[in-house]
Amino acid sequence: MRETIWTRERKASPARETLSREQIVAAAMQVLDAEGVAGLSMRKLAARLGAGATSLYWHVPTKDDLIDLLIDEVWGEIDVPEPDLAGWRSGALLFGHSLRSAILRHPWLPEVMYTRPSIGPKAMRLGARGVVLFGAAGFSDREVDLALGSVMSYALGTASAEVATREMHRRSGQSEQEWVAELLEQAQSAADDYPEMQESVRRRTATDLDSSLTENFVYGLDALLDGLQTRVRK
Repeated sequence: MRETIWTRERKASPARETLSREQIVAAAMQVLDAEGVAGLSMRKLAARLGAGATSLYWHVPTKDDLIDLLIDEVWGEIDVPEPDLAGWRSGALLFGHSLRSAILRHPWLPEVMYTRPSIGPKAMRLGARGVVLFGAAGFSDREVDLALGSVMSYALGTASAEVATREMHRRSGQSEQEWVAELLEQAQSAADDYPEMQESVRRRTATDLDSSLTENFVYGLDALLDGLQTRVRK
């Protein structure tokens, strides 16, 4: 496994250095949100910050290091409430929705988050708060980790698929209404020999893309939490 920025000692900035790691991360986040991973380069970022490459590399030695920092920054945006304030079920619901929202704000995240361990301080803080939240539900020790992981896996997986769907629409150059109508028309045609699927496609024509994707996420998260509720120790 490669060495990460989290396992190296952070160097002190030179006395006259005005650029900070925080400034670099903020600027890089803007580039990634607008252009994706392919649009991010250290050279472009240095130009955006009006800084020399040497200054940039002093704070962030490699692009991999920068991606690690950016992923951790996203984990810091996710809300995991205290169980005393919300109760574990409402807290888990808020956590799942907050995680989905973070991925939709940063659609580049699914491309990189599975390629490296998330061991930065904000990821650790998120995990610790999650353990407290699910521990308050009454799960056994091992099931605390499994329950937390199940909610994270559902939210990450579903939101990642949603990002891919929205990217398909964006690349089509069509309006949302045109794109969805064409997609459903193709699905209806492909389902000619399957009446059950024809009916399923017809049911989908009544909702717009945003409503459909949100309904799908909400239903699945509620169902998952219903199942987890049955595993709480009495």
